[in-house]
Amino acid sequence: MTKFLTTWILNGLALVAAAALLGTHMSIGDGSEITTERVVSVAAVAAVFTLINMLIAPVVKTLSLPFIILTLGLALLVINALLLLLTEWVTDKIDVSFFIDGFWWAVLASIVISIVNGALGTVFKK
Repeated sequence: MTKFLTTWILNGLALVAAAALLGTHMSIGDGSEITTERVVSVAAVAAVFTLINMLIAPVVKTLSLPFIILTLGLALLVINALLLLLTEWVTDKIDVSFFIDGFWWAVLASIVISIVNGALGTVFKK
């Protein structure tokens, strides 16, 4: 349970950093929301993103392992972007405002999220 909570918080921070860096191409929450509503939106998106990365990502990455090896790991960029777009789709279904402006912006966002998660993971490692 603590691994989920730690990952959830770190993913939330990484998603906020990606949204801040990508400007209008990625947003979490509605621009007119007050701070508490935006924090709830970030928490909901981070929870969905964490669940997708804990439950679906290992299966997808295991099944596509030969393709990942063949492309020297570049397929991971595509997989991570597709998982981020899946997060956008799921949050849309539960009526949480999360927007990414297309596949290539999702690729860039997944790179930013991976870098921020890596940096935060080393800082907050036990």
